[in-house]
Amino acid sequence: MLILLMFLVLVALICLNVPIAVALAVSGMLGLLATEGLSSLVTVALDMYDGSTKFSLIAIPMFVLAGAIMNAGGITDRLINFISALIGFVRGGLAMVNIGVSLFFAEISGSAVADVAAMGSIMIPQMKKRGYSAPMAAAVTSSSASLAIIIPPSIPMILYATSANTSVEQLFVAGLVPGLLGAAGLMLVAYIFARRYNLPVEEAFNFAHVKATFIEALPTFLLPVIILGGIFGGFVTATEAAGLAVLAALLIGLWYRELDLRYLKRAMLDGGMQTAVVMILVAASVLMGGFLTRAQVPQELASTILSITESKYLILLILNFFFLIIGFFLHSAAAIILVVPIVIPLIQQVGIDPVHFGLVVTLNLAIGQQTPPVASVLITACSIARANIWDVTKVNIYFVAVLLTVLMICTYVPSIPMFLVEYFYR
Repeated sequence: MLILLMFLVLVALICLNVPIAVALAVSGMLGLLATEGLSSLVTVALDMYDGSTKFSLIAIPMFVLAGAIMNAGGITDRLINFISALIGFVRGGLAMVNIGVSLFFAEISGSAVADVAAMGSIMIPQMKKRGYSAPMAAAVTSSSASLAIIIPPSIPMILYATSANTSVEQLFVAGLVPGLLGAAGLMLVAYIFARRYNLPVEEAFNFAHVKATFIEALPTFLLPVIILGGIFGGFVTATEAAGLAVLAALLIGLWYRELDLRYLKRAMLDGGMQTAVVMILVAASVLMGGFLTRAQVPQELASTILSITESKYLILLILNFFFLIIGFFLHSAAAIILVVPIVIPLIQQVGIDPVHFGLVVTLNLAIGQQTPPVASVLITACSIARANIWDVTKVNIYFVAVLLTVLMICTYVPSIPMFLVEYFYR
C-alpha cells in the first residue's frame, strides 16, 4: 500500500510540473519517514552528496565540454567538409553527411540533445536550402543524433553503469557495433527517400578535394583515437578519457585558431546546467533507491515475473516493452535512475549479462527520445527546423524502425554487440 501511495505522490508531483528530481526526493523521503521515522532523515544530505560524487560521473561534464569546444573551435565545420567531400556524390548525400557527422560527434559529446542542438543548427538550414522538406531535415537530424547514446562515449551508459554497478568501459565497447549498424541503416533509409523524392547530389567525387579536406580535418581524428583507443587499449578509464578529450579538443581548437570564446562560454553554461540536472537526479535517486532496497521491492518484482516465466528471452521481451513505454514519458537519465535499480536483481537471477542488458536499455531510451509526448531530441530538431512534430514523426517513423531493428538484433543475438567485449575483456 505504501509503495502505491509513494508512486501516486510521484506521479502527482510530476503532473504538477514539479521537477522529476524534486519529486523523486520527496517521494523517497516520505517512504523513509513512514517506515523508519524521523531518525532516517538525519543523513539525507550526506547520502545524496555521496551518491552524486562517484568518480565515473565526472565523465559527464567532461564529454559535454569536449563537444562544446568542438563547435566553438571550428572542428565541426572541418568534419562536415570532409564527410561531404567523401559521400556528397551520392543522391541525398547531405542527409548522409548529417548522419556521418552525428556518428563522429557522438563519439565526443555522449549526449543526443547536445548533438541535435549543435548539428541541427548547422545542417537543417543547409538541407532545407537544397530542397529537403523541413520534416525530412528534422527527422534525419533527430534520429541520427540518437546515435550519441548508443556509440561510446554515452552519458546514459555512464548513468546505467553507476546504477547497475557494472563496467562503463565494457558498455562503451558493446555500443560500438550497434552504433555502426544503426548509422548504416539510417543512411539506407535516407538514400531510399532521396531516390523517391529526387533529392540533389551535392558534388561530384573529386579525390583531390577529399584529400585536401582530409588533411585539413586530420587533427580532428585524434579525438576518437584518444577516447576509443585509450579505453579499448586499457590505458585509461572512461573518466580519464573524458578529461583527455577536453584537453585534445582545446588544443585542436587553438591549432585552428578559430576558438569562439563567446560561443564557448554559452555552450559551457548550457552544458553546466544539463550536467546539474543529471547530478540532481542522481542525488535524488539515492533516497528512492535506499527506500526501495530496504522495502525489497526489486526482489518482489523479480519473484513476480519469475512466477510467470523463467525464460530470459521472454523476460527481455517484457522489459523491452516496459522500457519503450517508460521512454515515452521520461527522459533517459530519469528512466535509468528510477527503473534500473529495481530490475537489476531480476536480470541477475535469470543470468542476463548486465553489460548486454545495459545496451538494451540504452537502445530503448534512444528510441524513446524519438517518440512523443516527451521526445526531447525530436522536439529540439523540430524547433530548429520550425516543423510540426507530427509531420516530422510521419517521416521519422522509418528511421525509428531502423533503431527498433538494431534493438531486436542486440536483444536476441547478443554475440553481435558483445563479441568485442569478449575479445577485449573476457
